[in-house]
Amino acid sequence: MKGYLHVYTGDGKGKTTSALGLALRSAGSGKRVFFAQFIKGQLYSEIKALERYSDLVVTRQFGLGCLLFSEPVAEDIEAAREGLRETERAMLSGDYQLVVFDEANIALRYKFFTLDELMEVINRRPPGVEVVVTGRDAPPQLIEAADLVTHMQQVKHYYQSGVSARLGIEY
Repeated sequence: MKGYLHVYTGDGKGKTTSALGLALRSAGSGKRVFFAQFIKGQLYSEIKALERYSDLVVTRQFGLGCLLFSEPVAEDIEAAREGLRETERAMLSGDYQLVVFDEANIALRYKFFTLDELMEVINRRPPGVEVVVTGRDAPPQLIEAADLVTHMQQVKHYYQSGVSARLGIEY
């Protein structure tokens, strides 16, 4: 069975949520999932929820916190690079049928690793391993290489009217 490359990108809400939905669906069918979160380092509700499926879903965070209000530092870069190495090891181990590189596109934007490095890892996936890459601003080369691309488009968002992120909805 061929494993396909999915890319979930765009400025709309739902990229990580879609990857989580696929992880849940995969676990529900007995498949093992490695869910790597780049950039993110906080304990989001989805991580707490996935812990309930720890026999089938392994989650790892390779971010040191939120970069919304700060510039990355050397430790951010090293955490992301180690995450890429660890995610590659997981993907090549034969233990997982779905591997998610959540917010890898943002890691690319911050130059934590290069597109060539990411593509080299993805292209080494064994047959039958499905790969998902999420995050805004997916590079054209990644979109071209993907088998499935979903572009989330923001049409309207309640943030624009001053609604803050809510527990269980945004985090």
